[in-house]
Amino acid sequence: MPKKNLLTKQRKRCYFCINPQQSINYKDSQLLRRFLSSYAKIRPRRKSGTCAKHQRKLAEAIKRGRIMALLPFIKR
Repeated sequence: MPKKNLLTKQRKRCYFCINPQQSINYKDSQLLRRFLSSYAKIRPRRKSGTCAKHQRKLAEAIKRGRIMALLPFIKR
């Protein structure tokens, strides 16, 4: 009988599913920065842990925030 690995990684839970009162809004730049990489790229689902539904809304909000100059397109 093989032993279970004690260091198995738990799957990340979606931040927006856990906190339903937290809405995705392009004006909330502090929240959106949490889902950007150090080069201002949108983090993928596997890294951020968001579900597909919220990842789509998040990407749209980040793109809108960039156009409104609330978020950077690139970081130097």
